[in-house]
Amino acid sequence: MTRTPPAMPSHPAPDRRLLPAAAAAGAALLVGSGIVATRFVIDQSDPASLALLRYAIGFLCLLPLAAWGGWPRFARRDLLPIALLGIGQFGILIALLNFGLESVPSSRGALIFAVFPLLTLLLAAGLGAERLTPYKTGGVALSILGVGLVLGEKLLAPGPAAAGWLGELAVFGSALCGAVCSVFYRPYLARYPTLQVGAFAMAASVVFLALPAGFEGFFAALPRFTAGGWAAVVFIGLSSAAGYYLWLWALAHATPTRVAMFLAISPVSAALLGWLLLAEALSGLFLLGLAGVAGGLLLAHREPGESRSAGPGQGAA
Repeated sequence: MTRTPPAMPSHPAPDRRLLPAAAAAGAALLVGSGIVATRFVIDQSDPASLALLRYAIGFLCLLPLAAWGGWPRFARRDLLPIALLGIGQFGILIALLNFGLESVPSSRGALIFAVFPLLTLLLAAGLGAERLTPYKTGGVALSILGVGLVLGEKLLAPGPAAAGWLGELAVFGSALCGAVCSVFYRPYLARYPTLQVGAFAMAASVVFLALPAGFEGFFAALPRFTAGGWAAVVFIGLSSAAGYYLWLWALAHATPTRVAMFLAISPVSAALLGWLLLAEALSGLFLLGLAGVAGGLLLAHREPGESRSAGPGQGAA
């Protein structure tokens, strides 16, 4: 009788782990550069109007690619949830982020946004979509310690403005919104192509953003940007399209916390670009914070690959 050899443990091949990591890292770099570009142009526009322009450009970039790939048959029951996820990720998240960046430096805003992985981990674990493990928990905690070091520098500064605290709260709210969307996107990314899900969700956000942008007077007159401002707006739109596709593709191939942890890279790019382009200072305490975030990223990715779950409440990963 021929004996069947024992099954080998199921671990993702190295390239199957590296490709989602590379996609998430690329998305995070675009997040950091987008924060700096937003900081550069935010005084030339209102938050909702800038978000509308950003995602209108992003949608126009994704639309021909999605159409060329062919539209899937979305189930009717999935249309509203995907639209709401797009509104949350592109409408509410970016409006809060833009509002916060009116009073918060880009590097600090990116570091506050780095609580995204902690919120994602807690939410995914609470819903049974992901398992709390020592490596991930320790990595997230270390990255949050890095955030605390940088924010601690501001806490020691005399007389912080009230508007700054309101801005920081808005940035934190945008991170919470992103964590919710990251966890709840997964079932739809398992059913439909990434590019088409992204284009549909972004279209829903453009429709949603038209209302607050209208209240800001966006449709009363053409936007007035400087040449540099228009260049920044176009860059933000293009980076949003590319970054969002990379983000969704990574979410379709890795657990939410593993993907979210790569947002720790965004403070590095935001800090360096803010220093180069916006004359924002870098201090020793700030660098210690960045080291903590980077150490957390490395720690959280030391574990062997985990099996993917189909979505919230459908098994821990």
